[in-house]
Amino acid sequence: MRKILIMSVIFSVAGCSSKAVYDNVQLNNRQECLNVPPPQYDECMDRSNKTYEEYKREREVIVGTE
Repeated sequence: MRKILIMSVIFSVAGCSSKAVYDNVQLNNRQECLNVPPPQYDECMDRSNKTYEEYKREREVIVGTE
């Protein structure tokens, strides 16, 4: 988790878009799925394969902005 936060900060400072940061975090999450026990692998990958557009829609519903 700490590694993801550090990478997010680095990309944010470098001027990358929110989508690029999100995609990079998801890539790191998918790599972390390789370390979970086999029964949890599919669930981990499902969480890590959400598109930025899906994430953004869900976030807007929670935050209440469009």
